[in-house]
Amino acid sequence: MRTITLTLAYDGTDYAGWQVQPGRRTVQGVLEAALEKITGEPVRTLASGRTDAGVHALGQVVAFRTATHLPEEVLRRALNAELPRDVAVRDVARAADGFHPIRDALRKRYRYIIHDGPVRDVFRRRYAWQYPRRLDADAMHRAAQCLLGTHDMASFQTSGAERASTVRTICEIAVRRGEASDRHVLSTEVEADGFLYNMVRAVVGTLVEIGRGARPEGWLAEVLSARDRRLAGPTAPPQGLVLVRVDYS
Repeated sequence: MRTITLTLAYDGTDYAGWQVQPGRRTVQGVLEAALEKITGEPVRTLASGRTDAGVHALGQVVAFRTATHLPEEVLRRALNAELPRDVAVRDVARAADGFHPIRDALRKRYRYIIHDGPVRDVFRRRYAWQYPRRLDADAMHRAAQCLLGTHDMASFQTSGAERASTVRTICEIAVRRGEASDRHVLSTEVEADGFLYNMVRAVVGTLVEIGRGARPEGWLAEVLSARDRRLAGPTAPPQGLVLVRVDYS
């Protein structure tokens, strides 16, 4: 038996999230069906994180055990021929026995996109939060810097998937506005040692309250200290979020 890792990209629009759910189309479901067809054996996969319905990925890491002797490159080509067009295997590699895509992860990076132009961008409707008024990206960026470091992030966890600890370490967070043709696009990049359920979307929703002028920049630090989800902003919609990459040693 070998342990294989896949680096997976997918458009999450037409899926009920990563995790297998009875009677619903999921990324894990279509991937495991393709693996079983190719290898001739039932395969159970484990991902670095369970993305929600409508959330996308550029670098989701998936691991599984298999008895197949197919070389990694042959497996990659076979999977991409079998998978639907909104899922792609970017890389296949052999991993050490015992590799765990969640426990062994050192950092994850997410990106959240907002389009705040006066006219909605129909080509970004699946990949951005179409916000109806211009936001102050500089104020959002300055406010977000209070999240750097190790903090209890309980104010930014949506109920439904509670963890043993709500303490996380954010090593980078930045809000930037694009230039020229992308001047109506805001990108929030967050890199941390781990994320709580809906953490990035809750942070973005809170930052938007500052960006639209409803709250002062210092409010985010108050929300963080309160450790109370009810005091934070709304959860941003899923389509703007993408898992960019997962880093391992």
